[in-house]
Amino acid sequence: MSTLQQIVAALPGYNAENLPVEVAKAAIRALITPVAEHETLALDDALERVLAADICSPIDVPGHDNSAMDGWALRGADLGNKEARLTEIGTALAGHPFTGSVGPGQCVRIMTGAAIPDGADTVVMQESVRVDGKTITIPVGVQPGQNVRRAGEDLKRGSVALAKGTPLHPAALGLIGSLGITRVSVYRTIRVAFFSTGDELHSGSDGEQTLGTGEIYDSNRHTIRAMLQRLGCATIDLGVVRDDPAELEAAFRRAAEQADMVITSGGVAAGDRDFTRSITAMLGEVLFWKIAMRPGRPLAVGRIGTLDEKSHKAAWLFALPGNPVAAMVAFQQFVRGALLALMGRRDVELPLVPVRAAHAMDKKAGRTEYQRGILERTNAEWTVRLTGPQGSGILRSMAEANCIIVLPPERDRIEAGELVGVMLFEGLV
Repeated sequence: MSTLQQIVAALPGYNAENLPVEVAKAAIRALITPVAEHETLALDDALERVLAADICSPIDVPGHDNSAMDGWALRGADLGNKEARLTEIGTALAGHPFTGSVGPGQCVRIMTGAAIPDGADTVVMQESVRVDGKTITIPVGVQPGQNVRRAGEDLKRGSVALAKGTPLHPAALGLIGSLGITRVSVYRTIRVAFFSTGDELHSGSDGEQTLGTGEIYDSNRHTIRAMLQRLGCATIDLGVVRDDPAELEAAFRRAAEQADMVITSGGVAAGDRDFTRSITAMLGEVLFWKIAMRPGRPLAVGRIGTLDEKSHKAAWLFALPGNPVAAMVAFQQFVRGALLALMGRRDVELPLVPVRAAHAMDKKAGRTEYQRGILERTNAEWTVRLTGPQGSGILRSMAEANCIIVLPPERDRIEAGELVGVMLFEGLV
């Protein structure tokens, strides 16, 4: 089996000291494959899970030719280059079909969704006709076959209704339910262990707590847990781990034993007390990337534990920066997609929506920048503006934002009115 280094080193544009964002994402896609295990759930318990097998339709949808609107069902052969005068002979309702047959010069009052009567092949909408008792006058211009939904038009019996890897959002659950299917096979839930590192961190408490000089409350575990929960992961919170090699090694070993992925924050820079690099390198195979991005330049990706034919006690590793904003941005851009791939999903990339910049935005050329923005409608047009100072430790800038503004590496300044790409926060963080 190829090593992680061999896989990513073969990617075009690979540079371990200044890795472009898109190359880093391609490397992660090359490494991550879905978990193999799956389970069968009741349809109503499967919201936001991922299909582990195709859903094939056991029926035609719709199951019969039916009307697309309220009107009259008739024979197309009765239409011509002059008005047609037809006699109404009955009514067809959804769930209550007309049991007779439509002959020449006849029509049937029909409601949306009702089965097309025998002999009829066309529906004219009620707003187009003149009614005089049971005599229905059809104007010139009605086309044979119009306003009829054919059996199997949406899905043919045996065709794939939803493909393996589809996330089960509400519309997907409704579609499956419409086929009469009540149980589905889904990939198992992904387990993620996470912890923060640093002697300066405190978890906080409900009572009063006095912080010493240089000490701070840990925010990263709260944001990481919340983002994991939004993705439907099972979370294992291992708390705060001090800057001690023995404690860190024990935490990594414990995490790898329990989880599919281990996420840490802090300790991936090059400081004297940043032990994450050496510990994870000892426990597995790790790639330490210096990504050409801001915030979030230091990022470690790899695998810790063992993974062979006899032992599968290994976990993917994402060691994020310690600064709160950098940790969240790195999670959004890299961890999220890796988790979705592990879950079996195929739609792992975040869409970029083009929006006009409300003001000029400066950046350093040569790196992708992720700035916190507020997308709003002004003067009948959607624009985006910065939340304010963009320091990677200013968590308030994330709390006030509703999107991330993605500024490409080749640019060093964006002028007011230019289009920029934004990633919406809704459903993301």
